[in-house]
This record gives sequence, structure tokens and C-alpha cells, in this order.
Amino acid sequence: MTRVLVVEDEMKIARLVADYLEHAGFEVTVAGDGEAALASARGSRPDLVVLDLGLPGRDGLDVARELRRTSSVPIVILTARGDETDRVVGLELGADDYVVKPFSPRELVARIRAVLRRTMGTAAGSEALDAAGVEVDLVRHRVTVEGRDIELTPTEFELLATFVREPGRVFTRSQLLDAVHGVALESYERAIDAHVKNIRRKIEPIPGRPRYLLTVHGVGYRFADA
Repeated sequence: MTRVLVVEDEMKIARLVADYLEHAGFEVTVAGDGEAALASARGSRPDLVVLDLGLPGRDGLDVARELRRTSSVPIVILTARGDETDRVVGLELGADDYVVKPFSPRELVARIRAVLRRTMGTAAGSEALDAAGVEVDLVRHRVTVEGRDIELTPTEFELLATFVREPGRVFTRSQLLDAVHGVALESYERAIDAHVKNIRRKIEPIPGRPRYLLTVHGVGYRFADA
């Protein structure tokens, strides 16, 4: 059974989220603060973390930062902080999605399922992609760049696979949102910029002078075709 860690200090909200997730077939653990969340993540190794930012003691952004130091576990941020800066910071720390309170529990479950589909992989057979020395194994969910293994979050992996499938094609941010969500559940195109920044940091020899993932000014991004 897929395990989800819900990190939320408001117990009414935590119970609501847990009830919907359990009804959807997930095994749920609840943590009420940052330290408990990190201890639970180390002990139970969840398949996904739903993370509130406004936690007592250790802030949710700090928890996300700590999780990313040791794990690529998918993170869906659930918070009352709707400010764009908070969204961008969360995504740049490696979160896979961002849901703002008040929220629809059914939409949250749908987003969690979408992130997990990207984690588990939907490819059949032994399909692998290769462009400009970047190899993406869709079955093993593995990325190598010139023989070097790269750790990506599920959303980063799906974005990179989208680019590598069609090197040279220019994608708009809206098209990339559709690619990673199946359908764009919200038109938040700056999320794509944050994910692209993270991918560049991991795969580019010099992130500030990208060799693989190129910006097409005024349009979007493309992957190098040579």
C-alpha cells in the first residue's frame, strides 16, 4: 500500500486530509510539527509527503530543505501561504506541487495521484530516451548525464523526459504544465521556471550557461538537439 506522510499542525485539517487519503486507498501517517515529520520520514520512508509550511518550531520550508538533502521523496506543499514568493521558494526547494488553503480535498487527492504516477512511471516495456548525452530510463526512473547518475524529483523527471522525447522542440510554459499534470490544474506558469532552474542545477556543467536546457525568450524552453 502506498504510504503518505501528512505534516499538518491543525488536527482538524490533518484528519480531513487523512480521511480522504485513506478512503482513496493510501496508508497515512500524521505528524504535527517539523521534527516529528523528519523523524517519521526517516523511520517509515513514505512514498509521498504532504507538507504544511506554517508549522510550530521548525518551519515547513526548512523541513522540505532537510528532506531534499537526503531524499527525492515527492513533496506536495499544502499551506495558507498563497504569496507567489512562498510558492517559488517551495518549488525551488524541490516540492512537486503546491496547494493553497482553503482547498478541495478531492483535488488534493487528484494531485497526489498525479505526482505518484510520475514517481512510479507509466512507461511500458524498456523505453529509454537519449539526447545530447542525457539518458532518461522511463522504467527505472533513472537519469544519467554522460554516465553520471542524477537525482531528480518526480516532477523534474517528467519535465526532463518531456524535453528529451522531442529535442529541439520549443515548449511553452503552459504546454509543460499540461505535460506534468496531465491537465493543468492551475495556470501557475512560474512553477515551470522553478523546476527548470532545479533541473539545470543538477544536469548542467555550468547552470548559468546552460548547455542542455535552453531558454527561448518570450516563448518557453527547448532541449538541445545536438
